[in-house]
Amino acid sequence: MLAAGLRERGEPFALATVVRCERPTSAKPGAKALIRPDGRVAGWVGGACAEPVVAREALAALRDGQPRLVVLVGDGGRDPARTEGIVHFPMTCHSGGTLEIYVEPFLPKALLVLVGHGPVIETLATLGETAGHAVSVLTGDATAALRGLSLGSTSSVVVATHGDDDEQALTRVLATPAGYVSLVASRKRASAIVETLRQRGVPAEQLARLKAPAGLDIGAVTPEEIAVSILAEIIQARHHRPAEPAMLATALAEAKDPICGMTVEVATARHQSDWAGRSVYFCCRHCKETFDAEPARYAAALAG
Repeated sequence: MLAAGLRERGEPFALATVVRCERPTSAKPGAKALIRPDGRVAGWVGGACAEPVVAREALAALRDGQPRLVVLVGDGGRDPARTEGIVHFPMTCHSGGTLEIYVEPFLPKALLVLVGHGPVIETLATLGETAGHAVSVLTGDATAALRGLSLGSTSSVVVATHGDDDEQALTRVLATPAGYVSLVASRKRASAIVETLRQRGVPAEQLARLKAPAGLDIGAVTPEEIAVSILAEIIQARHHRPAEPAMLATALAEAKDPICGMTVEVATARHQSDWAGRSVYFCCRHCKETFDAEPARYAAALAG
């Protein structure tokens, strides 16, 4: 129900599913957990060692859009011989066993807003839907229609009103966090519109985000070719776009557990020791107790 509700609202999340295990493990095949972009976990796929690893890989999957198979191998467990497409981690926080967990990101369709009319817009609408975008074509009073849209960093906007409403539409769109904004126009007309926007007080940092004229320089001539060049530019911008702040939150302050090698989020770490003038963070109590018994033994791991 939670996943269905998030998908209906267009909110991103990742789903982790235990697909295989070797005893002893507490999680069994079919166990699931849902991870949100802020790192919150609903459900259960294992204990203190499994959950933070799965949550971290889920956030990475939300950033790059790629699923992954996470394998956690405990003391005495068997590491799968296959390696391609598998992310391996040690799991020393329990008595042994192996967990294989499939992590799949569920991302809402990226919004592509086309403002205006004409053959370039018509072709781009068809191509955008084929490429998996949620396409919205705005005609008529585009400025008013834009007020009702929520544009985020994954949104793309192409303006092609052919002089009817270009400046007004661009002024409104550039004030939003839309990740891609472009204008379909000749170089001469694009320069004139940019200058008009500058005179109207549109900040320089906003104007720097505007692609005018729209599209990659592939020598496009026909409306269909121009539409292809614009879609290619949108795809390029999407793959080079920084991740959402919420998806980066867990990566701001991390430390490596010197016992098992797992990455631990400092802000939420429940197990910590102070040694040699520094704080040491652990994924679970077992690793902390192991370190506290012989801290000097793990000095090399800390230095690494």
